[in-house]
Amino acid sequence: MKPSSLTLRRSIDIFIKVLSIVASLVGIVFLIWILWDVVTKGITALDINFFTKRTGPFTIADTGMANAIVGTLYITLLATVIGVPIGLLGGIYLSEFGRNHPVSTVVRFFANILMGTPSILIGIFVYAVIVLPMSGFSGFSGGVALAIIMLPVVVRTTEDILILVPNELRESALALGSPHWKMITQIVFRAARAGLITGVILAIARVSGETAPLLFTAFNNSHFTYYDAESPLRYIYDMSKPTANLTVTIFNYAMTPYEQWQKQAWAGSLLITGAILVISVIARAFFSGGKTRRG
Repeated sequence: MKPSSLTLRRSIDIFIKVLSIVASLVGIVFLIWILWDVVTKGITALDINFFTKRTGPFTIADTGMANAIVGTLYITLLATVIGVPIGLLGGIYLSEFGRNHPVSTVVRFFANILMGTPSILIGIFVYAVIVLPMSGFSGFSGGVALAIIMLPVVVRTTEDILILVPNELRESALALGSPHWKMITQIVFRAARAGLITGVILAIARVSGETAPLLFTAFNNSHFTYYDAESPLRYIYDMSKPTANLTVTIFNYAMTPYEQWQKQAWAGSLLITGAILVISVIARAFFSGGKTRRG
């Protein structure tokens, strides 16, 4: 090899490494900048009223976002209940039953398309399919929209994690006479448990900050939407009505000229950012723990 050629290759290698480091540092700087702004501007509005009082007029000093927090939890829980089981079953099919089947290729293709679809389009779709026929916004339609966003993430994550499980484990279980379904649930799932939990948690984090779909589905509400006091279900949250949620409330408050609402918008942003950060850390802890145990 000519010395000039070797020098050129080393120079290109050093240039790419430096470029990668600079790009990483730029991303970290912007992340720290965003986190600093959210923390410094949101921490001042985080008080007991923020977690115990519902949203209200800007003329009232002791308002909060308790109803939006509760509504977000209910909508996210509903999305998880709908999206995670379907996504897990889809991932199991792709990995364990139809790995090389033509149908699997179609499912993967549409899952990839759905994963890259703008969330606002999913919100419009659910608006046309559920909101218009029901003649009103609802927390249920918001949960469905978030479940659709969550679905391809869970499907592809489940498939990728299950494929990593060594085939020797499957063959050993089947050789001992274990049924296929028991081999999947008791052998493959246990081996991939940490990765599956990580995928589900990251999917929840993916949808917890969505605003656009909820604008077309759950909309918003300045009250707690419980059932009527006369109803036996009066202590259960009513998801058939417009439901308060953090992201839409933040959007509405941030667009106003009122200082109090702007402060609460920053506080809501801090709450969501902190929640997503905690969820991501938990997911990483599960994943690291799983790798350690497998090692």
